[in-house]
Amino acid sequence: MKEILQDLSFAELQALVAEAEQPKFRAAQLYKGLMRGGRISKISDLPKAFKAWLCERFEDESVRIREVLTASDGTEKYLFELADGNIIEGVLMTYKYGRTQCVSTQVGCRMNCAFCASGLGGLVRDLTAGEILAQILLVNARFGGTAGKRAVTNVVLMGSGEPLDNYDNTVKFLRNVTAEGGICISARNISLSTCGIVPKMLALAEEGIPVNLTVSLHASSDEERARIMPVANAYKIADILHACDVYFQKTGRRYIFEYSLVAGENADREHAERLAALLRGRPCHVNLIRLNAVPERGLQGVSDKEAYRFLDVLEKSGLSATLRRSVGADIGGACGQLRASRLREGE
Repeated sequence: MKEILQDLSFAELQALVAEAEQPKFRAAQLYKGLMRGGRISKISDLPKAFKAWLCERFEDESVRIREVLTASDGTEKYLFELADGNIIEGVLMTYKYGRTQCVSTQVGCRMNCAFCASGLGGLVRDLTAGEILAQILLVNARFGGTAGKRAVTNVVLMGSGEPLDNYDNTVKFLRNVTAEGGICISARNISLSTCGIVPKMLALAEEGIPVNLTVSLHASSDEERARIMPVANAYKIADILHACDVYFQKTGRRYIFEYSLVAGENADREHAERLAALLRGRPCHVNLIRLNAVPERGLQGVSDKEAYRFLDVLEKSGLSATLRRSVGADIGGACGQLRASRLREGE
């Protein structure tokens, strides 16, 4: 596979243009074309010879939308194909305040959480910063967005893969997606979800990119968490809470805990009370999730009544908490489900 041109910052594109002995203004033309989600060969204001020079070294189309599924609630699910033939997926959710896109950071995942489809086939490879960015550029262009007037307003790194397991590429993506002159999505409109890789959480706190840190907690004790999240054998809840405190001190951003309600595992009143006791007084928010069941995993979610009962306990304990709105259930909205289904079909 060739290099990915979307990996490069504007400064790096300027250096590339100089290497190609092109006029300096070509960098702005190239950058603008890439931010529109276009293929190198389709950027109309670049000379043919320069585009041919670029395509010898870089992929003309690093990512493409191969399939789109639309749910009854308007949620769109995308199957993206990479230049090497691997497939990943993403979701676009429409709210009153704008469009939120969920992007993938890896092909597959090695975290193997018991409720998630992303890790069913293990980790295939990391995505480059440009492959992560290209997912947004394509969907933004699909809805008529430009760098100056975005159609995608918010981004969540909650698709396939663990962002902090692909740390360098994820951080470079964050710098490129927030850069002035590009698509320029504010760090405050980006959420990064991690299963709790503590050393990388601490490193992220030092990067100066104040994204919303979201931690997949899903339990209030290490023993229970280890049953559904193998990463809990390496990093304890106390370590995660410490890393969250450091992140808050460095960025001023409160952190968010995701908690998937799994029937018979972590969803009764006792678990709610223990979670409330664990988190009370912290600058955090709890996002309760109705489990989107993955057939291969064998876990089941809870009823709406049970979910709201759990939420009520948290709220009465003084925690900031919400029950996430379920979207895209009729198209397999949870991360990894579409890719897993296509792999089962032998594609």
